[in-house]
Amino acid sequence: MRRCRNIPAALAELVVEVTSKSNADHDRVSKPAAYATAGIPLYLLVDRWAPGGPTATLYGEPKGDVYRVLKAVKFGDLIELPEPFGLTIDTSEFPVD
Repeated sequence: MRRCRNIPAALAELVVEVTSKSNADHDRVSKPAAYATAGIPLYLLVDRWAPGGPTATLYGEPKGDVYRVLKAVKFGDLIELPEPFGLTIDTSEFPVD
């Protein structure tokens, strides 16, 4: 079996992070800044521990180390990923406890 150890950021179209209690702040602040700086077009944060309740947030249009929020939904709602993915994710299946 061949393992892929590193993929250049320039080849990534989307990064998905799922928070855990211990790393939620890192996933909300440090990681999106690094991904935006690398020019990765989309960042999807699935955040069970968001202060306002569990959310899925799609970020895009990176400029420097900042993304723009393209869409944010509470768990239970649908979130659409634009092309080249062109798919809808039903967050009602995501665990909330």
